[in-house]
Amino acid sequence: MTGDSILYSQHLLEHRETLPTTTAATATKNSKKLSIIPLIFLIYFEVSGGAYGEEAAVGAAGPLWAISGFLIFPFVWSIPEALITAELATAFPGNGGYVIWAHQAFGPFWGSLMGSWKFLSGVINLASYPVLCVDYIKLVIPLFSSGVPRYVAILFSTFVLSFLNYTGLVIVGYTAVCLGVISLLPFILLTLISIPKIEPSRWISLGQKGVEKDWSLFFNTLFWNLNFWDNASTLAGEVEQPQKTFPKALFSAGLLTCLAYLVPLLAATGAIPLEQENWVDGYFADIAEIIAGKWLKIFLEIGAVLSIIGLYEAQLSSCVYQLLGMADLGFLPQCFSVRSKWFNTPWLGILVSTLITAAASYMNFADLISSANFLYSLGMLLEFASFLWLRRKLPTIKRPFKVPMELPGLIVMCLIPSVFLVYVMSVATGTVFLVSCILTAFTIVWYFVMNFCKSKKWIEFNNDGQNLKDEDLE
Repeated sequence: MTGDSILYSQHLLEHRETLPTTTAATATKNSKKLSIIPLIFLIYFEVSGGAYGEEAAVGAAGPLWAISGFLIFPFVWSIPEALITAELATAFPGNGGYVIWAHQAFGPFWGSLMGSWKFLSGVINLASYPVLCVDYIKLVIPLFSSGVPRYVAILFSTFVLSFLNYTGLVIVGYTAVCLGVISLLPFILLTLISIPKIEPSRWISLGQKGVEKDWSLFFNTLFWNLNFWDNASTLAGEVEQPQKTFPKALFSAGLLTCLAYLVPLLAATGAIPLEQENWVDGYFADIAEIIAGKWLKIFLEIGAVLSIIGLYEAQLSSCVYQLLGMADLGFLPQCFSVRSKWFNTPWLGILVSTLITAAASYMNFADLISSANFLYSLGMLLEFASFLWLRRKLPTIKRPFKVPMELPGLIVMCLIPSVFLVYVMSVATGTVFLVSCILTAFTIVWYFVMNFCKSKKWIEFNNDGQNLKDEDLE
């Protein structure tokens, strides 16, 4: 442990309710940590990556509903999730994030289940990014449209992007800053060029006559464009002064995300007549060509590729450091917490996540991704429950950032997004429900298999982290 960690642990012993941290929270004394700017952009890419993908909200319900949705939904969903993340990530500043929270609230079984749900949903979503990247590249190089060249390109891009992650989280963080700035630039130009053409009356359109509203698509578009605020919590052990840094980074990333969605949406819907059926994923590139010409379309498509790379790096980092945190807590074999001697990164977690991603990239995984979203919703319900129960169970634990409400108000704050989660799960298909049940059953079996292996000492586990947590739960 570092000197800072020892001082922090001594400080915690002064409280009757002690705060556990994973050993991953402090890797080595000289290891570089994430500062606030890279963390802001990692959170930004965890959640958004830009306005790419918000077009479907206009196609589903019209400009007014889309603009209202991206104005209101952050208060209903994003802010509660971000506030919970800020409080718990600063109270439990170790790698693993929500795994630690569920473990501390309800015990090791629920911590393991939370980790399994979130990891499966994350790594399956991760598989879509190399596919999207190749889909953009094929517009320039048609060779990658199908067949063996396409499969090779997907595999190559997966391993290249993962290698960047292997070079270190600080490098990934500053890469995210560069990717974020460049991918935002075409939308800034689009907005500036659109200003003389904007007619504000277009913003209040409820959609074209005869076009039926698709509320399921509308809400799902909002949900997945404003989600995953808690993912960066798995990196808390790699952040400089997380108790101070996380709240500031979450607030800044939230402001950046909302502006990155709203400003281009207002510019595009106000500058061109509404052709609602055209508003599908990727339509911003066509709008750029209509407003400014072919050059801006190409620039925006380049920005889309860079945004996808940022999304991949941020999501992979979250998955990898979650595995590291689970290993430090004794949920996974100790080998998952071993770091590279060159880059101080958890190389086995990167390798396992990459192999699963590469395999899933070749699957027809529409239902599989929907199942991953279903599992993520289950994880979020458990996360809300953990947050509320920790307020009741550990009321005096040091919380460097604390949501300024008492328990009744917090229940109301969590109830609204929970109702939405239940709605998203209720409209899932039978196939999605079946796959989700199978994956959940597998994760439960996995938990007991790991415990059995631990009891037989067939595999080496980090028992110190597990024992500390068990003592805290008494």
